[in-house]
Amino acid sequence: MALVEITDPNAPMIYNGIYHLFYQWSTSGAVWGDIVWAHATSTDLVNWNHHKIAMVPSEPFDIEGVWSGSATFIQGKPIIQYTGIIKSNQWNYQVQDMAVPKDLSDPYLVEWNKPIEYNPVIKPTDGINASAFRDPTTGWKGPDGIWRTTIGSKVGNNGVSFLFRSNDFIHWNKAKEPLHWAKDTGMWECPDFFPVAVDGKEGLDTSVLGHSVKHVFKVSLDDTKHDYYTIGTYNPKTDRYTPDEGSIDNDSGLRFDYGKFYASKTFFDHEKKRRVLWGWANESSSVADDVKKGWAGLQAVPRTVWLEENGKQLKQWPVEEIEQLRTKRVSLRSQVLKGGSVLEVLGLTASQADVDVKFKLPKLKDAEIMDPSWVNPQLLCSSKPASVQGKSGPFGLLALASKNLEEQTAIFFRVFNHQNKYVVLMCSDQSRSSLEESNDKTTYGAFIHVDPHHDQTLSLRSLIDHSVVESYGVDGKAVILARVYPTLATDKEAHLYVFNNGTENVKMSSLKAWSMKKAEIKYLKDLKHSDS
Repeated sequence: MALVEITDPNAPMIYNGIYHLFYQWSTSGAVWGDIVWAHATSTDLVNWNHHKIAMVPSEPFDIEGVWSGSATFIQGKPIIQYTGIIKSNQWNYQVQDMAVPKDLSDPYLVEWNKPIEYNPVIKPTDGINASAFRDPTTGWKGPDGIWRTTIGSKVGNNGVSFLFRSNDFIHWNKAKEPLHWAKDTGMWECPDFFPVAVDGKEGLDTSVLGHSVKHVFKVSLDDTKHDYYTIGTYNPKTDRYTPDEGSIDNDSGLRFDYGKFYASKTFFDHEKKRRVLWGWANESSSVADDVKKGWAGLQAVPRTVWLEENGKQLKQWPVEEIEQLRTKRVSLRSQVLKGGSVLEVLGLTASQADVDVKFKLPKLKDAEIMDPSWVNPQLLCSSKPASVQGKSGPFGLLALASKNLEEQTAIFFRVFNHQNKYVVLMCSDQSRSSLEESNDKTTYGAFIHVDPHHDQTLSLRSLIDHSVVESYGVDGKAVILARVYPTLATDKEAHLYVFNNGTENVKMSSLKAWSMKKAEIKYLKDLKHSDS
């Protein structure tokens, strides 16, 4: 396989029963540069067919680069908007272009045209930094029948999402006011804006409005390389988005993922009535190692997202189709894990597994008192890794572990008492994940809101796939994706353990785990139909 790096997911959609994912692909090898739009299709979001490159820099309006974008359906037909880089005296001069399928009867939509009579469809006007103007969202139609889209940018060091309107999705006018902005947040990349139902898990088309609807506004912060979102209200009359009170609008706010996850993009799956989230997980290994192995970057398992019952955050869960990869199942009975317990889960392929473990919520009186200075979950997880004994915790899983535990990736909970209320910390501890010293072994963490009246169980589901440990805490209230590179705990030498390193006993209510088979990935040379 040729040297490749893949980054941002672009224009995910479903058309005539087939899922499409485009993504940024570097033709320069396992490093960023010379970006094109790669294209893959699937009928189940799990097994994929790769097609020939969908778009390359080829016209004056994108000759220097075809960057990220989104898909919108106009009268049932998909249109892609993307950022093109043009030649200019100004570095990285960015415009917005459109592309349409060459043949709508082709179920794979292999060929895409970039109409030269229309492109670029949006240019940076006065007041817009042309080097910081990119990544148009999926469009939405207002009650007035006019289309909207929003594009990430910055003014000074303030993040901003400029709003544009169009009657025909070709000719666009900039609105006087942006959709949203926030002070001192830097460049906003890959914005995403979509409605969520106040009640239930069903997803909504991007244009849906109503009293029973909230909106999610997400940005990828170029300064931190993390994705953040707020929950709020969109006013279609003023075209302004306002975060709810308490929905923090900076880099200490809510995140889709507290680990390796960036440039995310959602789409509405109208066939299954769900909102599906894609995200890019980059490497934690050195560039030299990436070049040596011949690839860098991957797309996380697609997730279904919906609004939590309290309306204050989203919940996420792997799409149900991933369960078709499950093979042999093992389980452990309900039991008490005494302090210092390490229990191996036998009978599965621990290097490629789906693990679902549930713990009974410990009693608040048994929890460690929360220090008021512990406000940053990542720093707290770093200072209290799995090896540091607490009271109620750490307890959880040791994934991709060597037999002697010299290598291990620990995913665990700690339970604290803050003014007689629960504070649950979820950590993904990479500090002992590999004997290779050149890897980034940053430890990740998130606080999880727990209501003892409803949350009697602390659940942890981890999808383990060789260099990926993707973990969902408390029914998807927090997600942490880690990239790890064990040298001992590989393939059949990988082990899985459940552990408790707290002084207090913890009850494990259940553990179910499955070995996972590989998804079927077909490349161009393997496909029976022709992309030529």
